[in-house]
Amino acid sequence: MPPKPVSPPARRRRRLGSSLAVAVALCVAPATVGVAAAAPPPSTSAIAPDLGSNVTVFDPGMPVSQIQATLDETWTKQRDNEMGSERYAYLFKPGTYGTATEPLQIKVGYYTEITGLGARPGDVVINGKVEVYNRCLEGNGTANCIALNNFWRTVSNLTVAVNSTGQDGCRASANFWAVSQAVSMRRVDITGANLSLMDYCTAGPQYASGGFIADSRAPFVVNGSQQQWLTRNSTVGGWSNGVWNQVFSGVEGAPSEAAFPAEPYTTLETTPVSREKPYLFLDDQGRYNVRVPSAQTESRGISWGAGETPGRTIPITEFFIAKPSSSVQEINNQLARGKHLLLTAGVYDVARSIAVKRADTVVLGLGQATLTAVGGAVPLTVADVPGVVVAGVTVDAGTTESPVLLQVGKPNGNGGTSDPANPTTLSDVYFRVGGPHIGKADTALEVNSDDVLIDHTWVWRADHGVEDFTEGYLGDTDRWETNTGRNGAVINGDDVTATGLFVEHFQEFNTVWSGENGTTVLYQNELPYDPPSQAAWTQPDGTLGWAGYKVADDVTTHRLFGGGVYGYQRNAEPGITTERGFEVPATPGVRLHHVMTVHLDGVGVIEHVVNDVGGRADSTNQGQPRYVVDYPTP
Repeated sequence: MPPKPVSPPARRRRRLGSSLAVAVALCVAPATVGVAAAAPPPSTSAIAPDLGSNVTVFDPGMPVSQIQATLDETWTKQRDNEMGSERYAYLFKPGTYGTATEPLQIKVGYYTEITGLGARPGDVVINGKVEVYNRCLEGNGTANCIALNNFWRTVSNLTVAVNSTGQDGCRASANFWAVSQAVSMRRVDITGANLSLMDYCTAGPQYASGGFIADSRAPFVVNGSQQQWLTRNSTVGGWSNGVWNQVFSGVEGAPSEAAFPAEPYTTLETTPVSREKPYLFLDDQGRYNVRVPSAQTESRGISWGAGETPGRTIPITEFFIAKPSSSVQEINNQLARGKHLLLTAGVYDVARSIAVKRADTVVLGLGQATLTAVGGAVPLTVADVPGVVVAGVTVDAGTTESPVLLQVGKPNGNGGTSDPANPTTLSDVYFRVGGPHIGKADTALEVNSDDVLIDHTWVWRADHGVEDFTEGYLGDTDRWETNTGRNGAVINGDDVTATGLFVEHFQEFNTVWSGENGTTVLYQNELPYDPPSQAAWTQPDGTLGWAGYKVADDVTTHRLFGGGVYGYQRNAEPGITTERGFEVPATPGVRLHHVMTVHLDGVGVIEHVVNDVGGRADSTNQGQPRYVVDYPTP
C-alpha cells in the first residue's frame, strides 16, 4: 500500500467558550465497605419502552431461581461464543437481588451487559457475585486457562455485595473479573470481598491483557497477571501486583509511581478531561430516562459519592429506539428531527452512514450493539458539532473495504465548531477489522474535530477469527492479504484527549496523531502478528516497520502517560525488526511518561522504545520490558 500522509491539511475551526473552564471535580464522600441498602422499587405505573427481544428487565420481586436460570442459560451459550452474532443486555430495576442463603451468582459471557437501572449504584444490590472466569482452552476445558480473549462484556451502575455461599474455598476468596480488552466496569460498588482481575482458581497460565474501570469503588484490587490496565476516577482500598503498565488517573487509594519501573505503576492525581458514560435509570414514577454526565477537568474519585452525578436527564421518549430491523433511512430521519438514538442489543447491517449532525445528540448502545459495514460504507459519522456522545457501540468492518469505520468531523474542518467545556465523547466504542468474518478498512477511527474525548476504546485488527477454521485457509499469510487495515486511530483534531486507547495489529502506524495539544492516558498496542516477511513490514523509505504510536513531525505539544508497544511476529522466520515502538518529534512540548516495549516471541526485534532511545527488545530479554521513564529526559 502507498504511504499515507500523517499530517492533514492545515485547518481552523471555531470554538465555543475557549476560555470557559469545565466544572471543577466533584467532592467525594469517604469510601465505605459495608453492604449498601437498595432503594425501594419505583412505581410500575409507567409504560416500559420496547427495548427489543435481546434486552431483559428483571424486577426484585421475581424469584431468585428464575433470574439465576435465565442468566445461566445465556452464560452457557455465550461462555465460548467469541465470534457469534448474539447480543444480550440484562437490566435490573432498583431493589435487592439474592439473599444470604440464596445469592445471585452472575457469570458474564461474551456480548453480555449487566446493568442496574437505579439513579445511583446503591439502588441496585446484587447479593452474590458478578464474575468473569478464565477460558480453559485445552484438556476438555480443564487446562491452559487464560483470560486473554475475554472481550466484549459490560457491568455497570450497581452494587455487588459479595456473597460466596455455595462456592468452594478458592472461588469464595474474591469477586473475579478476569477480562481483557473491550470490557468495562463503570459505576460499580463492590463490598465485602476483594476484586480480583486474575482468575487464580483455574489451571494456568492465567494470563490477562488489558481492561478498564471507571467511576467505581472497591475495597481492594488484586491485579495479578494483568499486563496493562487503566483505572480512572475511582476509589480503591488497595492494589497489588501488575505486569507491564498499570495506569491510575484520578483514583483515590492508587499506588505510588515512585518505584517505577520496578513497580509498573503510572499515577496521575487527577484526570485532565473526563466524562462518565450515559446510563439508563428509572425515576420515582418508574419512567425510563438517560442520564448524561457533564464533562469535568482535573477530576478525581467517583461521581456519585456526594449525590447525583452532575449532568442532564433525557426522558426515554426523546430517543428513537432502534432495532436491527430498523433502516438507516429511518434512523437518520429520526436524528434529523432531533431525536437521540438508542441501539438495542443486536447486529445492524449498515450500507450507508448513520449520520449524527446535531450538537448534544446521544447515541447509546445496549448489549454490545454492533454496526457492521456493508458494501464499503462508513457505518457512523459525527458532524463538527460539540457535545455529541456515542457510547456502548461496536463498529465492524465488512468484506468490502471502508475508508473509515467511524469519522468524527470532516477531514478539513470546513468551519465546524467545538467546545472544550462540552467535548464530543466516545465511551466504550470498539472497532473490529476481521474476527467474525473477513474485514477490510483503511482506517478504523478518524477524529478530525477539535475538543474530543475518547474514553475507552479498543481498535482491533483481528489476530484470530472464524477464518482460522475455514477449509483451505493458510493462517496469517492469508490474513495479511484479506483482513486489511492500514491505521487503527488517526487523530487530526486539536485538544483531543484519550483515556484508555487500546489499538492493535494494524498494518502500518497503529495510531497517527497529527493534532496539537493531544493527551493520552494509557496507550496499549500490540504490533501485527502476521507480516509474512520483513519486506512486507518495511516502509517505502526503507525504515524497518511502523511504530505503534506516531506523533506527526510538525506537532509541537503532546502528552502521553503510560504506554506500551508489544511485538509478537509468529509468521516470519527468523523474525522481523521494528525500529521503534514510539515515534515522536524531538521537541520539548512533546513528552512521554512511562513508556515501554517488549518482545514476546523471542524471535523478532524492536530496536528502540522511543525514536532512538531505549533498549533493544529481542530474544535475549524475551518478555522483559525495555522502559523509558521520560522522553525527552528532564
